[in-house]
Amino acid sequence: MNPSLVTAINAPISPSPRSPLLCHFLTPLPKSHSPIRRRYRVSLPRCTATSEVPVSTTQVKKNRDVHGNRKELTGIQPFVEKMTPPVRLATSTVILAATLAAGYGLGFRLAGSRNIALGSAAVAGAAGGAVVYALNSAVPEVAAISLHNYVADIEDPASVTKEDIERIADRYGVSKGDEAFQAEICDIYCRYVTSVLPSEGETLKGDEVEKIVKFKKALGIDEPDAASMHMEIGRRIFRQRLETGEREGDAEQRRAFMRLVYVSALVFGDAASFLLPWKRVLKVTDAQVEIAIRENAKQLYAERLKLVGRDINVENLVDLRKAQLTFKLSDELAEDLFREHTRKVAIENISSAVSILKSRTRAVKGMAPVVEELDKVLEFNNLLVSLKSHSEADQFARGLGPISLLGDESDFERRMDDLKLLYRAYVTDALSGGRIEENKLVAMSQLRNILGLGKREAEAISVDVTSKAYRKRLSNAVSSGDLEAQDSKAKYLQKLCEELNFDAQKASAIHEEIYRQKLQQCVTDGELSDDNVAALLRLRVLLCIPQQTVEAAHAEICGTIFEKVVRDAISSGVDGYDAETRKSVRKAAHGLRLSRENAMSIASKAVRRVFTNYIKRARAAENRTESAKELKKMIAFNTLVVTELVADIKGESTDKATEEPVQEKEEVAEDEEWGSLESLRKTRPDKELAERMGKPGQTEITLKEDLPDRDRIDLYKTYLLYCVTGEVTRIPFGAQITTKRDDSEYLLLNQLGGILGLTSKEIVNIHVGLAEQAFRQQAEVILADGQLTKARVEQLDELQKEVGLPQQQAEKVIKNITSTKMANAIETAVNQGRLNIKQIRELKEANVSLDSMIAVTLREKLFKKTVNDIFSAGTGEFDETEVYETIPSDLSIDVEKAKRVVHDLARSRLSNSLIQSVALLRQRNAKGVVSSLNDLLACDKAVPAEPMSWEVSEELSDLYAIYAKSEPKPAPEKVSRLQYLLGIDDSTATVLQMEDATSSSAEEENVFDF
Repeated sequence: MNPSLVTAINAPISPSPRSPLLCHFLTPLPKSHSPIRRRYRVSLPRCTATSEVPVSTTQVKKNRDVHGNRKELTGIQPFVEKMTPPVRLATSTVILAATLAAGYGLGFRLAGSRNIALGSAAVAGAAGGAVVYALNSAVPEVAAISLHNYVADIEDPASVTKEDIERIADRYGVSKGDEAFQAEICDIYCRYVTSVLPSEGETLKGDEVEKIVKFKKALGIDEPDAASMHMEIGRRIFRQRLETGEREGDAEQRRAFMRLVYVSALVFGDAASFLLPWKRVLKVTDAQVEIAIRENAKQLYAERLKLVGRDINVENLVDLRKAQLTFKLSDELAEDLFREHTRKVAIENISSAVSILKSRTRAVKGMAPVVEELDKVLEFNNLLVSLKSHSEADQFARGLGPISLLGDESDFERRMDDLKLLYRAYVTDALSGGRIEENKLVAMSQLRNILGLGKREAEAISVDVTSKAYRKRLSNAVSSGDLEAQDSKAKYLQKLCEELNFDAQKASAIHEEIYRQKLQQCVTDGELSDDNVAALLRLRVLLCIPQQTVEAAHAEICGTIFEKVVRDAISSGVDGYDAETRKSVRKAAHGLRLSRENAMSIASKAVRRVFTNYIKRARAAENRTESAKELKKMIAFNTLVVTELVADIKGESTDKATEEPVQEKEEVAEDEEWGSLESLRKTRPDKELAERMGKPGQTEITLKEDLPDRDRIDLYKTYLLYCVTGEVTRIPFGAQITTKRDDSEYLLLNQLGGILGLTSKEIVNIHVGLAEQAFRQQAEVILADGQLTKARVEQLDELQKEVGLPQQQAEKVIKNITSTKMANAIETAVNQGRLNIKQIRELKEANVSLDSMIAVTLREKLFKKTVNDIFSAGTGEFDETEVYETIPSDLSIDVEKAKRVVHDLARSRLSNSLIQSVALLRQRNAKGVVSSLNDLLACDKAVPAEPMSWEVSEELSDLYAIYAKSEPKPAPEKVSRLQYLLGIDDSTATVLQMEDATSSSAEEENVFDF
């Protein structure tokens, strides 16, 4: 081996130009990777053994494939190999002494001089020393070759011991730390590790770490040297990956590297993080190292789990736990792998059960093989559950617990139907004896969890199977007479449910279904005979069926038959309801033993469906006439078909009078109240017209619940307008002809009201509303300006009599029109300022409701205008009672709000009045000055003010003088208050009052003396 190998192993790798985030091993290198190249001598083991070679020869051949063939000794090495350390020492001494003696003798003999003899001895001694040095320097190489040949010759390299290595070193007298010897040890270790690691296409077996650690101890190699060999193997795999160039080969080398990383981590333990610099040397990240450790640990643990079957015991679980810790596998992954293994064990039995269930031989063998396989699964599940609760469970493998197919990667989640079939088979077998045991219930619950069925799914299967078992037991009890012989049928049925663990409510549902089936059989000919009724009564007693359930079954089954008969009867139309049809209706109504209420309810649904079709066609009609024709068809259908149908259901004659005294009294009372309405009177025909029109239509089946009130009123109003206006026929050139109808149309209108379900009050309101609408339209034209004169009153009276509207309603309409017109006029007057408080009071005295005619905002606006007029009247008066109480009361506004309005106006007009007075003073308008000062005093009375200031005090004195000398003479209190407001002292006021007036001519010319 090259001695430079060891020194070159830890040589630094030149930096790579690639990104530091990419793995150096997983990323291709550029062709010119580094100018510094290191060459290592590492042999690649190849296994070429065959089974035909004897065992010993095969082992030796395998070993030589790992460590190579024997090495031959060359030069002086064979002589050195045969010398022991003492012989080598003696030989070296002899050679050195002989060369010295020979050199001395030869020099002395040839030269005869002692000095020359000593020089010749020195030269010969140097040559002898060189021979001795060559002899001793070959010893480490010979020792290394001997070690190599020794390891290559033995059958199993793992049998090499530390003593063997020391014996070889002692034989040649070399130290284990010698460079050549140590390099050979490292080479042997590297070759052995390479041979132990799985070859291409193989996986780890789990004993690799133990073998490598044992061999490492036997060689006595140091941890750093051993780690350097692992790094060298990693470099070799990396170079092979670069040389492969294929995707499959690249993946295989990647897996080989991951196995090396994992084995190395286990060999060196916690020291692997600093002894194996994968990240620094090969740019392998810590995350990639963790992935390598995790994936290989999972693979080894999974292989170990394959040795464990359904007969797992405590010893197996403890060994699995130790293996997990040895493989450095986390508890979470170990738990997942263990559960996956137990799931696979259960799937073997489940798959077998499914195969048996679907096989053709199942009919011969029955369900026993299927149940047997499922029992194995349940037994294995119970074993896992019991081991989980073991006292030493903390020392067991992680993942103990019940089995579940949920989350399985197999196709069982997609084959849920097969799992349901298995569960059904197990439940069927559990109920095969006619009862179910408690342990079977527990097993069913566990099997449901194992198969991953939902609670509702499993319950549906159990209920289905149990229902069949219950029906079978019930059928046997009825046919054998056991049930009929029981004193308490309910107790017998309850006991039967308890034995089968069957819900009593579901049993009642089965009883109802049986009764319905029996009833369905009895009514196949369209009626129930007395024998059928007796049989149904006996069945009802045996099964304890409530009366309410019986009635509901009869209403549904018999009602369906009766509904078909009714549909056939009314679908024939007005002309098809003949004697044969009536006979079939009577037979169905009475032969099916339906109550009158149920029969009428069924007939009502069918008839109202036809009525609704007529209503839809009436709404879709182009005009009122066509709509009225459709409604008339509905009325005829009601009279000729529905009325006969109702009579046949009740078993009554249609010739019998249907009018009730109470209704007659109500109609009489309405006629007395609304006798003036002509359209309403016509809907109450006399006897002659009633006899001519024939029998009235029925009013029990109506559309009251099917149509909104607004729609029913609109339909009635449509036909009422048709009765009033007659039939309108359009002719060419835009003309139309109106054909009046006789009073018989109003009788049909009355029947329409009954079909629509309108009450008498609603009908009266429709007639009154229509008459009121007609009266209002013409009255608004007459009272266009809102003035009610005598001529217009007479005209409105004639209109009221023509329309037939009661006097009270007519007056109400007239008042409403006039009030609306008046309200508009008053509002306009207020907005234009033509209405004052005096006129408002006159209107109130005339009982005009101003609150409803004038909005609050307009009344507040009118109040503000009135107060403003008071402050600008020029009288200087302000009546608080009038302003604060009387006027707000007349206008119906808030008193407090009115006060705030007054105060705001007074404050704003105080300064304005003073400014206006000065302006008029400068214009020499004495009357205007007095009037403005009076306005100032009025504002002061509303809101008492402080003395006012002005830039020119003489103008204030002039204002005071003019006001004090004005005619008529102002009241003293006004003069005194003005003096205070203008800020004039008493002496100045006295002087101003005592001054003589100017000449009369000056006064006439309004000339002031300043």
